[in-house]
Amino acid sequence: MSLDGEYEPNTMNWVAKHVERYEATGGEDGRIYYGKPTVILTTLGAKTGKVRKVALMRVADDEAVRYAVVGSLGGAPQNPVWVNNLLAHPDDVRLQDGPVVRDYTARQVEGDERAEWWKRALEAFPQYGEYQKKTERTIPVFVLGPKEG
Repeated sequence: MSLDGEYEPNTMNWVAKHVERYEATGGEDGRIYYGKPTVILTTLGAKTGKVRKVALMRVADDEAVRYAVVGSLGGAPQNPVWVNNLLAHPDDVRLQDGPVVRDYTARQVEGDERAEWWKRALEAFPQYGEYQKKTERTIPVFVLGPKEG
């Protein structure tokens, strides 16, 4: 499967429009949301294999080599659909940070590593803490590392 395959826009129209603006302008329009920077996560649908895209808050290491994506869904009781996409296709991940687009490999983090990235996530977007309080599930955190080769 390929991230250059058939694209299916997000079913939430405002999300699809955000992604469209972001990509069309290299991140100039849509990069800042709620006063914070965002990125575009591209995955393959776990069931459909179609290309899926969503804008998420930007959480990165100091060098912007690795990123974290946080499956908060605003504190909803269920994970966002893209979590299943990463679990099904961890090697088929693309991230756009402003004008920079790169391919990554995703892995869910737990324990001390999750705690470290959760701290970074809260620094990047403090509202994640409120989202965690709204749900009984532990909000999943995935680290995206540069694709080898």
